Amino acid sequence: MKPFSFLTALAIAGSLVSTAAADTLKINGSTTVNLVVAEAAEILRAENKLDIQVDTQGGSAGGISMLADGLVQLGMISKHVSDDDKAKYPKVNFVENTIGVDSVAIIVSKDVWDNGVRALSKQQLKDIYEGKITNWNQVGGAKSQRIAFFNKEPGRGTWEVFVHWVYGSPKAAPQVSFPEVGGNEETRNKVAGTRGAMSQLSASWADGQKVFALAMVLDDGRKVESTNENIANKTYPLSRPLTVLSNGPATGTAKTMLDFLLSERGQTLLPKHGYMNLKAVGGQKY
Repeated sequence: MKPFSFLTALAIAGSLVSTAAADTLKINGSTTVNLVVAEAAEILRAENKLDIQVDTQGGSAGGISMLADGLVQLGMISKHVSDDDKAKYPKVNFVENTIGVDSVAIIVSKDVWDNGVRALSKQQLKDIYEGKITNWNQVGGAKSQRIAFFNKEPGRGTWEVFVHWVYGSPKAAPQVSFPEVGGNEETRNKVAGTRGAMSQLSASWADGQKVFALAMVLDDGRKVESTNENIANKTYPLSRPLTVLSNGPATGTAKTMLDFLLSERGQTLLPKHGYMNLKAVGGQKY
């Protein structure tokens, strides 16, 4: 029998590390979906002893690309997978597992809210985005105040929902030179700390203290707020699915995570974080 060498020991150790890594469920993507998935991961770590890593690198776009590249087993996205995504990764069988529904709010800083701006129309948003409107007194503000627009990074689910409503497609949205923000917390902090500020943000992050969600003015003149009722009846135009993405039907620990998120217990996590679960929207597709 061959002696047990140092090289043999290294090979065994490497194999054990490799096996452990393979058993780790890796999830990446949207900071919006992350709140629910991260809490679900805590529960499954404690109760099922699962090894789960959850990250938010690159938002929804990062969730799609890392899943497609085989770096994670599940991607978190707060938008639909686009035709461009599917064309870019033709060998990937994207399966959208929707766990709940959220809305995108147009938020403003407290000084803008106190200046009397409470609602914007699609045309006004378009004109602000294109630099044709630059002062809050042009859209109902009581006094002159420069608009400081923080744009979500293109590829973020929040940004895509916004430009879909305003322009019909992300491809139709013009290139702009506004400062960019990434995750929800960064966006809220930037707007809260900047006079005259606005941005796109998950509605559940609009706290009504430091940042405020504007109502959307529809084509018929109605002002619609991002309430659960208006999201459920699809009156509010900036609703979106919260989705956990898999490459083909999920298996193994990835399926365990999805099954939990879709279970009665997992669905209680959605309203806890300000989102609507599938029961609350009657199983409608968004």
